[in-house]
Amino acid sequence: MASEQETHRTLSPTRTIPDGLASEVHVARDGDGMQRLGELLESERHGYLERNPLSRELFRRAKGSLMGGVPMPWMAIWAGGFPLFFSRAHGNRITDVDGHEYIDFCLGDTGSMTGHSPEPVIRAIRDRIENAGGLATMLPTEDSTVVGEELQKRFGLPYWQFTLSATDANRFVLRMCRQVQKRPYVLVFSRCYHGTVDETVIITGPDGRAVSKPGNVGPAVDPTATTKVVEFNDVVALREALRDRDVACVLMEPAMTNIGIVPPLPGFLKKVRELCDETGTLLINDETHTFSAGPGGCTRVWDLRPDVVTIGKALASGFPIGAYGVSASFAERILSDPDADMLDQGGVGGTLSGNPLSSAAARATLTEVLTAEAFEHMISTATRYTSGVQDVIDSRDLPWCIAQIGARAEYRFGPQVPRSGAESAAVADTQLDEYFHLFMLNRGILMTPFHNMALMCPTTTAADVRRHTELFAQAVDALMS
Repeated sequence: MASEQETHRTLSPTRTIPDGLASEVHVARDGDGMQRLGELLESERHGYLERNPLSRELFRRAKGSLMGGVPMPWMAIWAGGFPLFFSRAHGNRITDVDGHEYIDFCLGDTGSMTGHSPEPVIRAIRDRIENAGGLATMLPTEDSTVVGEELQKRFGLPYWQFTLSATDANRFVLRMCRQVQKRPYVLVFSRCYHGTVDETVIITGPDGRAVSKPGNVGPAVDPTATTKVVEFNDVVALREALRDRDVACVLMEPAMTNIGIVPPLPGFLKKVRELCDETGTLLINDETHTFSAGPGGCTRVWDLRPDVVTIGKALASGFPIGAYGVSASFAERILSDPDADMLDQGGVGGTLSGNPLSSAAARATLTEVLTAEAFEHMISTATRYTSGVQDVIDSRDLPWCIAQIGARAEYRFGPQVPRSGAESAAVADTQLDEYFHLFMLNRGILMTPFHNMALMCPTTTAADVRRHTELFAQAVDALMS
């Protein structure tokens, strides 16, 4: 089993720069460089517009009935002014309504890390619908037990329950932790993402103090009243935040992902566990994205000891599901609490949670799709992807970097892999992001719209990776010419 330090070294190649270097490092661009990027970006925008008339028209039509022209807000993030509308998706290929086929490195922002519509999952869903029936019965099935047993083996926690999303899983376990701990606060890391959980929409401000994240939509309460926040990899700040023993739990990804990949520094996760133990604080690993690290996520690869694990998205190949697993002691504490209504209207549950269709899809996903063999292929393919991008960066002497967590890799426009959410945010470059996204889209590659993340699935090939490396080099050379 790989140690945290070993995985950090092998999966997160980085150039070494002095620790004292300011985090606000951007790619240096003089006036000519800015003009060149502007010209290239305008050309790519025009090409996208001309290439996708049906998607453009469907977006115009959707504005008449869908708020913002999309069925959920994040679909409006795509570069180019409107999202692609797709007609088919299989494996790691998507075909849009204009007939263009794409190599898909986005994979539904992890929801389809299995690849789109894997046959074992489609077969299980079809069998449930056509033969077994009963899509909402409020009764358990054998499938849910098998999924629980599989998660138990993978993540090492004995007891599991299900939700419809990782957001709900995180929301529920935060409530449970506060209930049994009788402590008012939770703690998260700045620029984290744990779904649309009210307590987590919080960052450290310029002065290091907690503030509601800019743009936080109508919070029920100021999140600083419920949450403490520190920078990832900052042991000193974490120790201080936990010192008063008023934090019920730490909710974290073992490696941050949604602000770009921010791996743990050597020894950091061990120190988090030690500080939680010293202060009687519960520790939650959100493995929704870091499931890319292997069959049991970072928890298994790095031999971590969380009290709770939450997960969602890829667990059922994109079919709505979330899950949380808890230690035996935590389960006993919450189930025996006479003041906790875990059976009716205590704020934890949901009519469709653990439904037969989600359970069937999750069982097929875990037992037939996201197997150890599949992860071996996905991770080796991601390593090839990382190596290709790093070669381009090195050969052009670019002050950029790339990081990898298992089957997930991401390049950033700064000279070192970020060590915190603040560092990662500081090197964000919206113009470069849009340029690279449109350059790839116009040539048949789909990247995650929020950032330059690429994910490998069981059907991603070496040829797919080579194609990305070729286009990445072309995009860079166009910028540098």
